[in-house]
Amino acid sequence: MTILTLLVISGLILLLAYFIYGRYVYNKFKLNKDRRSPAHQFKDGIDYIPSKPIVVLGHHFASIAGAGPIVGPIIALTFGWIPAVIWILVGGIFFGAVHDLGSMAASLRNQGKSIGVIIQNNIGYKGKQLFILFSFSTLILIIGVFADIIAKTFVSNPGVASASILFIGLAIAFGAINKMIGHRGIAFTLLSIIGVILMYYFVYLGMKLPFELSYQAWVYILLAYAFVASVAPISMLLQPRDYLNSFLLYGLIIAAVVGVFVANPEIVMDNEVHFNSENLGYIFPVLFVTIACGAISGFHSLVASGTTSKQLDKESDAKLVGFGGMLIESFLAIISVGAVIILSRAEYLDQINLLGPVPLFANGLGGMISSLGLSETFAVGFVALTVSAFALTTLDTCTRLARFTLQEYFEDIKSPVIRKAGQNRFLATGIVMLLSIMLLASGGFTTLWPIFGSANQLLAALALLTIAVWLLKQKISASFVLIPMFFMFTVTLSSLGLFAWKNFQNGGYILSAIAVILFLLSLALILLASRSLKRETK
Repeated sequence: MTILTLLVISGLILLLAYFIYGRYVYNKFKLNKDRRSPAHQFKDGIDYIPSKPIVVLGHHFASIAGAGPIVGPIIALTFGWIPAVIWILVGGIFFGAVHDLGSMAASLRNQGKSIGVIIQNNIGYKGKQLFILFSFSTLILIIGVFADIIAKTFVSNPGVASASILFIGLAIAFGAINKMIGHRGIAFTLLSIIGVILMYYFVYLGMKLPFELSYQAWVYILLAYAFVASVAPISMLLQPRDYLNSFLLYGLIIAAVVGVFVANPEIVMDNEVHFNSENLGYIFPVLFVTIACGAISGFHSLVASGTTSKQLDKESDAKLVGFGGMLIESFLAIISVGAVIILSRAEYLDQINLLGPVPLFANGLGGMISSLGLSETFAVGFVALTVSAFALTTLDTCTRLARFTLQEYFEDIKSPVIRKAGQNRFLATGIVMLLSIMLLASGGFTTLWPIFGSANQLLAALALLTIAVWLLKQKISASFVLIPMFFMFTVTLSSLGLFAWKNFQNGGYILSAIAVILFLLSLALILLASRSLKRETK
């Protein structure tokens, strides 16, 4: 079997799923293209801004993708490529796309607010506060980790830093000009073409003009950038940067498909399924926690209900952005698998330990793209730069989401002084930055990070729980949400239980305690949801 066959079959399955199952799910959520969206109801020029579907898709896809659909699937290949591909396709269609569109739909019907507020409206105030504390902690950790990763990338590859700086300047110019022309059809199309051409030119220019600074300096610059991106109007920086950056990833996907078509490499890795990995553990539940973004990821619910729902011009745009965006990401995950299974299992195990997943992906895919006549060095560098650009997108989106989360936490505080202070976007973002700096200074995230694979999937299970309760309270059959929800709770609770026991045995009592707390948190929210539904049926 060839890589091309894998890509074609997977692409057709995902395309059919969008038109058939996507329509079914869209109809179940009863979205209406004529209903006024929150972007119009609460338009403020900062967070709530009605935008073109292609622009919102660019923002959403760039935000949810990051390095997740690359890193997770490549690590999971230790269990074999066949189970990885099956979970990506089944998970992406019946779990992730439902989760993302559901989070977006529920937010659209709750003033564009986050999953935390939807929990309050459908489950109760205690549930909201518990969820917000958990999601806020997760976002702070992600900000710290990605600031560290990007700073180290900029130090080791100054050309990536230069290109990223040029991208930010281009995004600001694009946003300003787009505002002046008023999103008009032909003018917007022409502006987009010029912007994309300049972006690809800046990839080349950045490699020619490397910009070198110390790790510490980059950390503070990155956090300062994230602060500005969080408080500035979304149309000024975050949205245009994500929109333009999405064309980097679209270009990568197109180049990968064409490169595979020309090179037509065979699948070298064996077809065996390995049920136990010495490093990772058993295939259940580890496979379903390791492959998150390519199949289902709780982080997506924070983006869908945090920034994306506030930009949708019409409710009907949610199908393309939510369901479609997830399926594009699933296809990227399939490409990630294809970039690596040109190696034998022995070669894969050697290189994953030596290089890590991102260089392994860049080398494999870059080699295929070079068949189009590009130098392999440039092709590999382009792939690596694209991954780094999306890591930066995750950083600034997470900062804005953490700001939203903190503001929503203080919405119902009785003290007017504290409530007003908590609603201030500058102060809220400042608190987010301060906590991120403290985390980076402590270095504690390096120890805590392993548990957040499970925590991320727990977010997905809790989001599905919230969506299910919201549907059931509207007397809408929710089996298409309940089945993924039960599976994800089984996966995450099993994973947390095993993680807690393993760390307890090895003397990692703090990590063990955190796993137990997360386990109990999920049980508490399930109990609160059950009580809420019982009250509804009485």
